[in-house]
Amino acid sequence: MALSLAAAGIFANGTKEAAASPKDNGTTTITFWAFPTFFQNGSNPVGTYEQEQIKKFEAGNPGIKVKLETIDFKSGPDKIVAAIEGGTAPDVLFDAPGRIIDYGKKGKLVNLNDMFTDALKKDFGNPALIAACSDGKNYYMYPISASPFYMGINKELWTKTGAIKYVNLEGDHTWTTENFIKAMQCFKGSGVPGLSVYCGGQGGDQGTRALVSNLYGAHIANAQGTKYTIDSPEGIKALKLLKQMVDDGEIDAGMDIAAADELQLFAQQKVASTICWGTSNAKNYASKDFTALSVPFPSDDGVPELEYLINGFCVFNNNNAAKAAAAKKFIAFLCGDPANVIQTGAFPVKSSMGNLYKDKALTNAALGLDMDLLSRFTKYYGNYYNTMNGFANMRTEWWNMLQYIFSGKKTVEQAVADYAKASNAGM
Repeated sequence: MALSLAAAGIFANGTKEAAASPKDNGTTTITFWAFPTFFQNGSNPVGTYEQEQIKKFEAGNPGIKVKLETIDFKSGPDKIVAAIEGGTAPDVLFDAPGRIIDYGKKGKLVNLNDMFTDALKKDFGNPALIAACSDGKNYYMYPISASPFYMGINKELWTKTGAIKYVNLEGDHTWTTENFIKAMQCFKGSGVPGLSVYCGGQGGDQGTRALVSNLYGAHIANAQGTKYTIDSPEGIKALKLLKQMVDDGEIDAGMDIAAADELQLFAQQKVASTICWGTSNAKNYASKDFTALSVPFPSDDGVPELEYLINGFCVFNNNNAAKAAAAKKFIAFLCGDPANVIQTGAFPVKSSMGNLYKDKALTNAALGLDMDLLSRFTKYYGNYYNTMNGFANMRTEWWNMLQYIFSGKKTVEQAVADYAKASNAGM
């Protein structure tokens, strides 16, 4: 029956596909669009590594050809939307869950349910990560790697002010809200704020949400993904603390900046910490003038819940069963090679791959990061809410809420209540 349905071009989600006939001389050609996520070796231009993998895939699959197009993070999202609307979407896209699941919800993708076997889901292990690949009904993204977002601190500045004694640099570097408060107090009057809760826009806003949610165990959303919940007593307490720190001159509100600006200030040693650190930013904003130490967000119980990036692939529904099948085979090939995981600068989602960074020779030396330490951060992954309905609207409401709080135009309680009402109405 399954073979008959496939021959008829009917997928498990009920989508009708054209018969598997559009081939060129017996060859199925698929298009592959990729954001510049894979690291390139040496000074090779963007796309070189991807092209090398395509060549290997084609050698093992002579009936399939892959055409690569690299897209950038600035214009790429709009280009994808234009391609979808114009009927010229790629067959395979390398992206993150936020956009991919949205495309799936709108019926633009082929579901990947047949790839998500029980054995694979067991290998993935993390329920939140598995859920991030689905809209709750169908799987639309096949993940290759994931990487946590965390804090970076300027070792020299923290040492100079005495704040260094309050941060844990042993084991997993986990630390408490109590010690975070003491550390930030050390920067009062130093001329350099302890950190910036940037809120001039939504860029990198996962850092501000991670800081707020961790301080007293609040949650941005409920586990079911049906409600935004920072209006809890724990969330209000955390925001009141940050407001007080801003008023006391220990940290900066960052009213006119977003994450990219905050990262620049961190690189220029004009702020002592960044709350938007990760493997990619550590590479792009590394400085030879100071030592950047990696630490998770502080939490009241010393056990953080970290936000994280997931890298993965989707298959667009281009009414061609042969292309969809070839695209799935290509995805499985890319995600099955540990070397490709390493090349993303992130960590494997499959537990069977183990810790790929135990061998220091495999790490990307240019990052200057302790990848073994960061791999241990992955066990602190929290609930992945980026695929919730109304997520884009919530992001706007979030930084507006921070603006109201730090400017004093609204009380914390009123700003949070307004944020929660608007965010949940936007679902």
